[in-house]
This record gives sequence, structure tokens and C-alpha cells, in this order.
Amino acid sequence: MDHSSRIYVAGHQGLVGSAICRRLASGGHSTLITRTRAQLDLLNQADVGRFFASEEPEYVFLAAARVGGIVANATRPAEFLRENLLIQTNVIDAAYRYRTKKLLFLGSSCIYPKFAPQPIREDSLLTSSLEPTNEAYAVAKIAGLRMAQAYRQQYGFHAICLMPTNLYGPNDNFDPESSHVVPALIRRFHEAAQRNAPEVVMWGTGTVRRELMHVDDLADACLFLMQHYDQAEIINVGTGQDVTIRELAEMIAELTGFGGKIAQDTSKPDGTPRKLLDVSRLAALGWKAQIPLRQGLEQTIRWFIGQRAAAS
Repeated sequence: MDHSSRIYVAGHQGLVGSAICRRLASGGHSTLITRTRAQLDLLNQADVGRFFASEEPEYVFLAAARVGGIVANATRPAEFLRENLLIQTNVIDAAYRYRTKKLLFLGSSCIYPKFAPQPIREDSLLTSSLEPTNEAYAVAKIAGLRMAQAYRQQYGFHAICLMPTNLYGPNDNFDPESSHVVPALIRRFHEAAQRNAPEVVMWGTGTVRRELMHVDDLADACLFLMQHYDQAEIINVGTGQDVTIRELAEMIAELTGFGGKIAQDTSKPDGTPRKLLDVSRLAALGWKAQIPLRQGLEQTIRWFIGQRAAAS
């Protein structure tokens, strides 16, 4: 993949896709192909086929997906299963049929069993049952990575599969009904600080642990692996470190200026007890995350506040 290669980033307006575009642009890649959802419906097989026939991308970063937090996953499983199956099926198949040189498929750490040994190795996949609250999303992502592997096995198609840990950063979804934990907490604590609220209530016990990676680190790993990795085996992308949700909340509260009490609603679900990825395979290739959690959270909070100010 050189600077003049035709590169399609599917989902370029989302958290991951926008970060990949920023990283490609900073690396001197000048021929980026993007389409908004209004311009190209990735759920429509015929539309996707026409797009690939017309644009002939040489490299594809498949970052488009239906994503959401614990509430969205638990209440809209049909959407998460159907839409992710359609998106990845249409893009992977079209990329193969229209002679894309290489495709990068982005999965999720949600694919691993709920009680997988920690840190989670890549060979933990399909060894026991999934976390029920995001099972539909996980099943779809497992199908996607298996499809990419099957196309490599049967057709010799160059597809690689990355399993990123929990992500955060600019262009995240801060909607209170569908966001993941970091943007949800940033918004909640920022708004509480603005109101001088005496208390913020968090879901769950606060004791579960999460590994969190800034999306710019993931984008850098995507470019690195597109250039340096070409095997069927899935590969974890993470930081190798985790924190409790309570520790995360306290850090965000401090950074947003919230000085009140943090209460726990233990009637609400925690989700998976711990989800720390084993990143030794990626480290052996020569890559590791660079952005510390506190620094990444500070940057994300500044971005969020700037977007709110610009919209007001």
C-alpha cells in the first residue's frame, strides 16, 4: 500500500473510520475513497457491488458497523445482528469480486467468552458462552471474521481481522441512550458539573474492569498491520492495561470538574466482569499503544466540550 493506492474507508464518519482517515492522511495517503450513509447504503448488496465496480478500491478498511453501549445492545439485538451481518457480507464479498488487494476487518473484544481467562488470548474464541447483553453483536462479528478467513482459505483473498479493545476518542457517540461507557460518563459528569449537581448515579457495582484504548492508537495499529501483517489468525489490539469502572468514573469526574458524590445503582447490570486482551502477538510484530488513559481522556473531554460549544 503506497501513497497513491486507492483506499476505501467504510464508515469514515464514525469513531474508528474517522481516526483511520486522519492517520492515512497524516501518513501521506492521498487517494482516500469515502461515502456517507446517504451516498452508499452498505445494507444493499447491489449498491455495494456498483460502488466497487466503479471505484475499484485497492485496499479496504472495514470500519462500518452498527455499534452501541449496553442498553442499545440489550434492547435492539435484531438490528445489531441483521445490519452487521449485511454490512460485512456485502463489503467482504464485493472486495473479493472486484479484486481488492487487501481488506482489514475490524471485529471487537465482545467476540470472546464472558468468562474467558484473563488476559484474553486470540485462541479463546468460541471456547464458551458469550456475554448475553451483547451476544447479537458478538455473533455478527464472529460471522464476519469467519467469512474473511473463509474467503482467504477458499479464494486466496488477502483479508486480516483485528479485534480491538474498548475504544474512545473524538467523534464518539455521546448519546445517553446508545453510547459506550467512556462517552456516557464524560457527558454525564460534564453536565453534572455544569449544573453543580450533588450526585451522579452510575450503573452497576463499579468493580468490573475494562481496558480502554484511544481510537488514534487503534488507527495507527490498523495502518501498521495493513502494511506488515497478512495471516488468517485474528489479532488483538489493545493497551494491555485495565481499570475498574469506578476508577474510570473518578478520573473523568476530576477531569470534568465534578466535585459531587458518585453513587452506584447495583440493580443495573455490570456486563462482563473483566475484558483485558492479551496483546503479545501484536507486540511481537513491533507495535504498542502510545496514548496514556488520562491524556486520552483529557483530549476527548476537550473535543466534546468544543463540539458542544460550537453547536450552541
